Amino acid sequence: MASSCSLMAAATTTRSFSTNNGTCKYKHHYCTTPSANFIARASSSTTSPLNATASSAPLPLVSSILSKVVQTDRGVSLKKDEHIKVAELAKALQEFCVDEPVKCPLIFGEWDVVYCSNPTSPGGGYRSALGRIFFKTKEMIQAVEAPNIVRNKVAFSALGFLDGEVSLNGKLTALDEKWIQVVFEPPELKVGGLEFTYGGESEVKLEITYVDEKIRLGKGSRGSLFVFQRRQPSS
Repeated sequence: MASSCSLMAAATTTRSFSTNNGTCKYKHHYCTTPSANFIARASSSTTSPLNATASSAPLPLVSSILSKVVQTDRGVSLKKDEHIKVAELAKALQEFCVDEPVKCPLIFGEWDVVYCSNPTSPGGGYRSALGRIFFKTKEMIQAVEAPNIVRNKVAFSALGFLDGEVSLNGKLTALDEKWIQVVFEPPELKVGGLEFTYGGESEVKLEITYVDEKIRLGKGSRGSLFVFQRRQPSS
């Protein structure tokens, strides 16, 4: 962790960087507390901010956390000490959190869920120990669309030959400058030629602890850590 400590030691000033949708401000070494006039709504921009730059972004930390979680079945194959290392890197990155991340245009776009400290948090029963025996996850995607739409999708192969997907559509509400709440409609299941809706509404609360043009980190209300990697546009 020596490299992350050296990055944080010099962090004392507030800077800003521009995206094609607006400006995000970040404060080295700490994040701001909620302001009295906080507007509980995400940016109204409509395009994905893939051209964002931050000259002092903690790129070594970003590369390190991705190297530890990619190709791990979203954290399932990691050992306990490896989960601890991921949590330490996430804590270090949190020191570089943008001011008011829920209003930063960087949150918009399509994201791959590449890690969760609790494997059943994303995907529910499909990702439980028993569920993973019958359902092999092919993709786990979250799309955040302006101004307040969230779409989750888990694509899977059932029993190794039958393709399917579960999708959730929800609306996002900003609770403060870091925390969001998403209320989802009942899930939709597609398997083979069948398509139907089941269950009821659900809701989640998530703290955005870090976001840049490559990754987004979140912490659920029960402490689960999520790492999202921005999907690259199709060529």
